[in-house]
Amino acid sequence: METLVKSPVIFTTGAVKEIRRLINEPGYDNSKYLRIGVKGGGCSGLSYILGFDERKENDQQYESEGIVYIIEKAHEIYLTGMQIDWDNGLNNRGFTFSNPNASATCGCGTSFAV
Repeated sequence: METLVKSPVIFTTGAVKEIRRLINEPGYDNSKYLRIGVKGGGCSGLSYILGFDERKENDQQYESEGIVYIIEKAHEIYLTGMQIDWDNGLNNRGFTFSNPNASATCGCGTSFAV
């Protein structure tokens, strides 16, 4: 019996489109997974990780909008309910993170505190 686990992260339509574009680029390594996580540092204490990486023993695998991604189990408490968007504006271009678990964020939008 397969157990369905609710995706802890929400991708906007723009983020899904950009991630799919990256996955379909020539030379993309199909052995890698999209990793979402956190690391110490940044102006508010923690920074987001979003990139392609190998799956590790402590990772949990999810799927949302047809995108398979991994999160280290210890990071889930910081990321549950977070929305990832893609901003393609003239002044700001890149992925943005909207995290309901953050008690403070910085101006760059990639760093937060809990």
